[in-house]
Amino acid sequence: MASRSLVLDANILIRAVLGKNATGLLTTYSNAMSMTTPLYAYAEAERNLPSILARRGAETRDDVFSALDDLKSLVTPIDESDYEPWRDEALARINRCDPDDWPILAATLAIDCPIWTEDKDFFGTGVATWTTDRVELYFLNATLPAPVAE
Repeated sequence: MASRSLVLDANILIRAVLGKNATGLLTTYSNAMSMTTPLYAYAEAERNLPSILARRGAETRDDVFSALDDLKSLVTPIDESDYEPWRDEALARINRCDPDDWPILAATLAIDCPIWTEDKDFFGTGVATWTTDRVELYFLNATLPAPVAE
């Protein structure tokens, strides 16, 4: 598994925009490791934010979409051409759950790193998954210096 890399699911982008914990983790560890996500995840987050805000009794605000766009400085968006070669394998692994999430899984396979997600559909797909309440363990382990061979 590649060290110092992580692919974020759209639900983490939403948490970063609407919450504090994910935002704090991204800010704290973004300089120590590469965090990335398919452009698809940004589009999915943008598409879902209005209904999430409505369920919370809040109106959709421009600052929410601005905050999502600002995340691109911490979580690098990648184009489909970067992970498309892993599409078939990703679909085969996630098809029974949510085939629309294949870009996240394909990006993870392309980069050879874990996913930060709250979506249980990624469990059992053969890649490491981290949830927000546990991901700091990954960050701390990934930012430790490598052991020195004697």
